This record gives sequence, C-alpha cells and structure tokens, in this order.
Amino acid sequence: MNIENTQSQMRKGILEFCILSIIRRGEAYPSDIVEEMKAANLQILEGTLYPLLTRLKNADMLTYRWVESTSGPPRKYFSLTEKGELFYKELEQTWNELSNGVNALTNKPNTSTNQ
Repeated sequence: MNIENTQSQMRKGILEFCILSIIRRGEAYPSDIVEEMKAANLQILEGTLYPLLTRLKNADMLTYRWVESTSGPPRKYFSLTEKGELFYKELEQTWNELSNGVNALTNKPNTSTNQ
C-alpha cells in the first residue's frame, strides 16, 4: 500500500472545508489562500485551487469582485454567498463529528493482550 496516496486522499477530503474556512473570515485572494494553507502545513498549488474556486463559484457557494492592482492586472477576491455559508456550516458539523469520532477511536488505550 502506498502511504503517499493515502495521505493525498486524506488531504483532498478536507481541502474544500479548509479553503472555505479561510474565505469565511473575509474576502480572499487566491495567492493569499495558498500562503495561508502553506503556513498551516497544508500544501496546495494554484493549479489545484483555481478549479476548486471555479467549481464553488459555479455552485453559487462563492462570489467574487475584481479589485484594481497597482502592480499588475486586477485581482479577483472571493467571498462566501449565503448558500456558501450554509454549506460551510454543514461541512463544519460533518468535520466536528468525524474529528470527534476519529479522536475517540485513535486515543483509546491499547487493551490488546498481544502487545
């Protein structure tokens, strides 16, 4: 079994929730999302992020606005819609249930007699 594949699948499962968590705190520019994810030791490439943002926007979870930049082309800043906020709350509940369940299972002392 390939540990890198398993790790990648685990990260993909929480990626959307993490990105929405960042955007939920306030408008976010994609490169700022990448930097914040990296700072949390959750690596993401812009090539992965942009399609996800587009999919969330097309599902009416996100909206964006263009902001003129003094150092290049205009920047697209993303924010949650009302539908996105409701979706986030459902993801948050799911995460809390999963996290609590996993912690309950993985933090149990070993009671096996075959130690």
